[in-house]
Amino acid sequence: MFKPKLIDTLKNYKKEQFFKDLVAGVIVGIVALPLAIAFAIASGVSPEKGIFTAIIAGFVISALGGSRVQIGGPTGAFIVVVYGIVQQFGINGLIVATFIAGILLVIMGLTKLGNAIKYIPYPLIIGFTTGIAIIIFSSEVKDLFGLKMGSVPADFISKWLAYGQHIATINLYAAAIGAFTLFIVLLWPKITHKVPGSLIAIIVTTFAVSYFHLPVETIGSRFGAIPSALPMPVIPGVSFAIIQQLIRPAITIALLGSIESLLSAVVADGMIGGNHRSNTELIAQGVANICSSIFGGIPATGAIARTATNVKNGGRTPVAGIIHALTLLVIMLFVGKWAALIPMATLAGILIVVAWNMSELENFLSVLKGAKSDAAVLLTTFVLTVLVDLTVAIEIGLILAAFLFMRKMMQASSVQQAVSTDELISPDDIPQGVDVFEINGPLFFGAAYKFKDAMKIIENPARVLIIRMRNVPVIDATGIRVLREVHSAAKKQGTKLILAEINSIQVTEELKKARLLFQIGKGNIKDTFQNALMRANELLNKTHG
Repeated sequence: MFKPKLIDTLKNYKKEQFFKDLVAGVIVGIVALPLAIAFAIASGVSPEKGIFTAIIAGFVISALGGSRVQIGGPTGAFIVVVYGIVQQFGINGLIVATFIAGILLVIMGLTKLGNAIKYIPYPLIIGFTTGIAIIIFSSEVKDLFGLKMGSVPADFISKWLAYGQHIATINLYAAAIGAFTLFIVLLWPKITHKVPGSLIAIIVTTFAVSYFHLPVETIGSRFGAIPSALPMPVIPGVSFAIIQQLIRPAITIALLGSIESLLSAVVADGMIGGNHRSNTELIAQGVANICSSIFGGIPATGAIARTATNVKNGGRTPVAGIIHALTLLVIMLFVGKWAALIPMATLAGILIVVAWNMSELENFLSVLKGAKSDAAVLLTTFVLTVLVDLTVAIEIGLILAAFLFMRKMMQASSVQQAVSTDELISPDDIPQGVDVFEINGPLFFGAAYKFKDAMKIIENPARVLIIRMRNVPVIDATGIRVLREVHSAAKKQGTKLILAEINSIQVTEELKKARLLFQIGKGNIKDTFQNALMRANELLNKTHG
C-alpha cells in the first residue's frame, strides 16, 4: 500500500517539532549544496544539474517517501554509473536512462519488491561500494593537485598512467587548497557538529582564492556561471530502440538506487526508533528520478550522511526534508552565482573524504577474512567495479553469489541409504525386501543428481522402496523429474515406491501440480515412517499371496 510518511506525521504535528524540522532542514540544505555540486562535476555533468537534482528529487522523496527522516539527492554511489553513461551516451542518454530507472523503481515498489532488496548479498554491496570509493578517489587526483592535462580517461589504469605522465604539472596552490580542505573536513567535527566542515572549507578557500587572486581553477572558470533558476521541464523521448540501448544502465541505476535508499532508511530507523515503508520508499524514489530527469537532473537516492545530519539536528518528520529542498532553491536563486567562485581543488578534497567514508575498509577486511565464498564475491565485485564496469560487477557478483549459495545447498543436501534414524524404530523393524532412502535438504537442480546417483548404486532392487522426505523443505522441476525417473525405473524392476513424511507444503503442492502423487498412488503416500512400513508390509504380503 502506497502511504507516504508525511501523511502520518502531519496528523499530530506541533509547532515545537516544526521549529526543530526547520533548523534541521536549513542545516542539511547548506550541507547538501557543495555535495550536490561536487557529485555532479565528478559525474561528468555541469554543477547546476546536481543542484536541480537535490531540489527536485529531495522534495519528492521527502513528500512521498516511506521514511520519516530520509534526505534524498545525488550521491557518491552514482558517480561511477553516471560518468560511464555520459561518456558512452551523452547527457541525453543519461536523462533517458534516469527516466527509465524511475519507472523501474515505481514498478518495483508497486510489485512489493522492497522487501526483496534485503536479500542482496552483503559482500556484494561492500564490494561495489568500496570499488566506487576507489574510483571516486582516483577521479579527483587531477583537481586535487591542479594537474594541467586534458580530460581524465575513464579507464582506471589509463587514468593513473595519465596522472604519472603529467605529475610535473602539479599546481602547488591547488595542492595546498586541497590539503587544507582535507584537514578542515576531517578535523572540524572535533570542534562542532553544528556547522559542517565542508562549508567552512568552501568559505575559507573561496575567499582566499578570490582575495589573493590565486591561479587555480574554479567552477566558473571551467563551467561558467551557475543558473539562478530551474529549467523548464521536458519529458524525454523514449523509443523501443532507446530502451534497448539504455535498459542495462537504467537497471543498474534502479538497483543501486533501491539498495542505497533502503539502506539509508534502515540506518535512519535505528537512529530514531522508527519503521520505514520500503515499497512506498521505492515508489517515491522512482517518482523522484522521473521528475529529476524531466528537469535535466541526474539520478537520486537516499543519502545516508545527509539523513544522519538531519536526525542529529532534530529533524523527525518529512517536513525537514522538504525544507532542505526549499533551502537549496533559495540558495540557488539568490546566492548561486557565488558558487562559481568555489575552487575545484576544494571540491576534490570534499569528495576524497566522501570516498574515504564510503570505503568501509573495516567491513571490507572483515568480510575478506570470513568465509571463502563471501571473500570471492567481495573481491570479484570489487575488482570488476574498479577495472571494468559497475553494471558488469553487479551482474557477475549476483550470479557468482547465487552459484556459491547453490553450492552450499548442494553440500548441505544428502541422500543416504538408512533403515531408520528414529529411536522408536530399530533396524529389526524393517522387513526384508524393503529399502529405505532418506533425502536431507532441498531437492533442487543443484542437488538432485546426488539422489539420482544414490539410486544407481542399488545392485539388487528391493520389492519395496521407501523414500523419506521429512527434511526436504523445497523441490523444483529437476527434483520432480528425478523422482519421476526413479518411479519409472522402480515400475520396470517390479518395485513399489512409497513416499513418506512429506512435511513441506511447497513440496506437496509441487508434486500435486506435477501429478506425481497421482501416478505413485494415494495409498503409497504416507505421513509417517511407521505408516510407510505398514504399507510396505501390505505390499509384501500381496506379493507373497
